[in-house]
Amino acid sequence: MRATDISDQITTTLVTEEQIQEKLREIAAQVAADYEGKDLLLVGVLKGAVMVMADFARALPYVVPMDWMAVSSYGSGTKSSGVVQIRKDLDTDLHDRHVLIVEDIIDSGLTLSWLLENFASRGAASVEVFALLRKPDAAKVQVDCKYIGFDIPNEFVIGYGLDYDERYRNVRDVAVLAPHVYS
Repeated sequence: MRATDISDQITTTLVTEEQIQEKLREIAAQVAADYEGKDLLLVGVLKGAVMVMADFARALPYVVPMDWMAVSSYGSGTKSSGVVQIRKDLDTDLHDRHVLIVEDIIDSGLTLSWLLENFASRGAASVEVFALLRKPDAAKVQVDCKYIGFDIPNEFVIGYGLDYDERYRNVRDVAVLAPHVYS
């Protein structure tokens, strides 16, 4: 299915590709200043953060290592239970590293809250979060997020790494998926 053929499957475009790229450049400049001279490690959370991580890392003005983690939180369907299982662990030792978790979206915050505690317990010098998107109205726990791209409404969104049933990740904008698609 071509991306141009999904207009009947989305209701609203919330953030355009151009807005995303501009925000990534802005946050990359801030991160570069904040971490100058520090041993920074970017950690992406699979699979949603792939697009954000790739474009964000390229926007940074210096070479920075990346690692990936895949986690799953169980619950009923689309709801997170907060019980997290590691599907793919990091390959990098976090001891004395400054870790920046790169996320596509903060929804309930339950998985991210668990990741923050887990990384701190591994001896990281610091652990901060950059989330491209945040749904303030969906938060179940308070998560300190140092860098936020955009606050969005509590809608089911797709695009720029976000999926429904492993589809739509490659859509360039972030858009609200029409309810008839998933109901």
